[in-house]
Amino acid sequence: MVLVEGHPFKQMLKLGKLTDYAIVVMVQLAREGENAARSASHLADKTALPEPTVAKVLKTLLKENLVSSVRGAQGGYKLARDPVALSVCDIVEAMDGPIAIVSCIEGNDDPCPAETRCPTKGKWDPVNRAIRGALQELSLADMMGAQTGCGTATRTSLVQVRLPEQKSSVMVKA
Repeated sequence: MVLVEGHPFKQMLKLGKLTDYAIVVMVQLAREGENAARSASHLADKTALPEPTVAKVLKTLLKENLVSSVRGAQGGYKLARDPVALSVCDIVEAMDGPIAIVSCIEGNDDPCPAETRCPTKGKWDPVNRAIRGALQELSLADMMGAQTGCGTATRTSLVQVRLPEQKSSVMVKA
């Protein structure tokens, strides 16, 4: 996820382009059916994404075991699991790594130079967990809802995530 400045909302958290495309490709694969193996070319045509980009995304998803490949004339890629069992979190983490809105998260191997005196040390961990939890609640099957236009699902849901040890909660529209 990337913090974007200069947007009408001033700043926002935003998925990287390849992560966004990976979700689009996974939704298309899910719509094609669980036993359907589809080529990168076919998926590029169906999603209006450039074929090299789709191929790059599929390579990463294959490496992360979210899709499997089928060889032969009718070969291609298919989902490795049922769309209900795949979360948006699975896809985001496959493409971008661990979900974090700041780089100093618990378990990070790259220590921050200000760690010893940082007044916010550990304070972002509940927020990271809340965002991750919201994305885990949203399955690929949820993302397959009937569409009325690009990015506009007719079925929407609201996920409420309670931040641990805090009195506030985060509402995420999905």
